[in-house]
Amino acid sequence: MKTVALVSRKGGAGKTTLAVNLAISAHLAGFKTMLADIDPQRSATDALKARVAPGPILMEINAGKLFQTKVHAEHAGLDLLIVDTPAAPEADVLQAVQCADLCVLVCRPTFLDIASVARSTEAVRRLGKPGLIVLNQAPAKRLGEEPTTVLQAVQALRFCGLPIAPIGLRARAAYQHAIARGLSACEWAPGDPASQEIERLWRHVEALALSTQDVSQARTN
Repeated sequence: MKTVALVSRKGGAGKTTLAVNLAISAHLAGFKTMLADIDPQRSATDALKARVAPGPILMEINAGKLFQTKVHAEHAGLDLLIVDTPAAPEADVLQAVQCADLCVLVCRPTFLDIASVARSTEAVRRLGKPGLIVLNQAPAKRLGEEPTTVLQAVQALRFCGLPIAPIGLRARAAYQHAIARGLSACEWAPGDPASQEIERLWRHVEALALSTQDVSQARTN
C-alpha cells in the first residue's frame, strides 16, 4: 500500500478539493482507497458524506492515529491511503509527511502561497520524502497566453527544489459544484476542462505513487 499526503499550510489553497478528487479517481480506477481526514475542519469528510455512489473508505481521525490507521489499512489489503492534512499545527503536518510515500504540495499562484510551500518543501526534503508541487486555482489563459502571475509562480516554485506537476488546475466552478455533491470533477462533467485536468493529474500521481506497487486488486481501465 502507498500513502499520499496532501499538504498546504496556507488555507484556501484547494488541498481538500484535490484530496477528494484524487481519492475518488483512485477508487474509480479500481484501487482500494481510503481517505484519512486528519484536518479538524473535516471538509473532506463533509464532501464524501454527501456522496451517494460507492466511493473511497473515509476515516475521520486525528494525526496521532494516522500511523495506526495506515497499519490497519495495509492489513486490510488496501492499495492507497490519501491523507488530507490540516494547515496547522506543524506537528500534525509533519506526522503526515513522515507517513507518506509521496507528498503533494498544493499551491495557488500567490506570494503567500509560494512562501508557504517553500517552508513545506524544506520539511519534506528534511524528512527525505518524495514530493510534488501542484499549482492550483490558476487563472485561465488569455487569448492562448499564460497569465503573468502563473508564469512568475512557476518560476518561483522551481527554486523550491521539488518537481512541479506538468498539469496545473485552473480556477473553475466545476470543482465546487462537484465536491458539494461528493463527486469528482470527472463525474460531475465528463470531458470538460476540469475533468481533463483531474484525469491527467491523477495519471501523473498514479505513476509516481503506484507504478511500482503490486496492488491487490487489478486496475480497471
